[in-house]
Amino acid sequence: MSGLLAFLSDYTIQNVALGAAILGVISGVLGCFAVLRQQSLLGDTLSHAALPGICLGFIFAGTRELSAILAGALLTGILAALFMLALSRRTRLKTDAALGISLSVFFAIGIVLLTYIQGTGNAAQGGLDTFLFGQAAAILRSDIYVMGTITLIGLGLVLAFWKEFKLVTFDPGFAGSLGMPVTVVETALTLLIALAVVVGLQMVGVVLMAAMVIAPAAAARQWVRSLEAMVILSALMGIIAGVSGALVSALATGLATGPLVVLAASALVLVSIFLAPERGLLWSGLRRWRAERHLRGRQVLATMYELAAAHDNPAYPAEQSMLDAYHGLGTGKVLHRLQGRGLVRRTTHMPQEGIHWELTEDGRHEARRSLAALGKDES
Repeated sequence: MSGLLAFLSDYTIQNVALGAAILGVISGVLGCFAVLRQQSLLGDTLSHAALPGICLGFIFAGTRELSAILAGALLTGILAALFMLALSRRTRLKTDAALGISLSVFFAIGIVLLTYIQGTGNAAQGGLDTFLFGQAAAILRSDIYVMGTITLIGLGLVLAFWKEFKLVTFDPGFAGSLGMPVTVVETALTLLIALAVVVGLQMVGVVLMAAMVIAPAAAARQWVRSLEAMVILSALMGIIAGVSGALVSALATGLATGPLVVLAASALVLVSIFLAPERGLLWSGLRRWRAERHLRGRQVLATMYELAAAHDNPAYPAEQSMLDAYHGLGTGKVLHRLQGRGLVRRTTHMPQEGIHWELTEDGRHEARRSLAALGKDES
């Protein structure tokens, strides 16, 4: 117990865990709007567009001062977002093409600037390339304050303009008909996502930040139906992914924090995709399997009812082999399930011809319902 307390009281571990939790909150909340607006590539674009800003912030400050680097990253992220919006609205390019162009142009500029800085011989530039993949262990308490302030500003803006953001996300056409400045609201949402990217640069880096914007929101989307619940759950999943990744990194020597945080978030996505009650693949497959079983039973009941009607005998014994031939499948299991429900029963009729089944009174009633349902399906 004392070892655990000592571990959790470690200054570096506390900083990393707090930073990861802050990143999880803002990326989880703002990522919901990117996912619902079908702009999953937006996080990737803005994170890569932050690289030239990192370099410009370093050139301006002359050292790796976090506030200057984050300000530069925010500036180029905003420019990339505006560039993307201009391309998608002023040209015939679709949003995904505009995102791809913006990502490529700004990331290329960032690589050129990074190469230039490395060639200047400035000793202070050592480790600047760690912003590509993050360096969580280097986070200081002062950096936590900067990240927390940015997060509070972003969350405050979301709360202040919640109705506008929600309406534009789900129905921009209707929002425009109400006189709402849709373009301004969409631009504001895009710039807020740039804020989330800036918060995560030191934690997970330029390359992996896109996953933190998308993964918690994509996981939360599987479990809930309303935006309010999705935002809350996405923030919680972002915290879980961030803190768990940070703690595993601290326990396992030599493993980078950023990739572990992203892997934890990806694990939440996979679990949600498979196990979410309504949208999960497991439950969807189970519902489909049950529906198929029920449909086969209805088909067999309908066939037996029609045979009985054709022979003018409500208790007409249908031979199982004939049912097999008609339906093209083994009906034995289906008939035994129907027998368990009290809808059919085995009967003795010309034993040399095989097993025979007849409808019970409940079975005839269910068969009439099945025929009506099948008739509706056919229509």
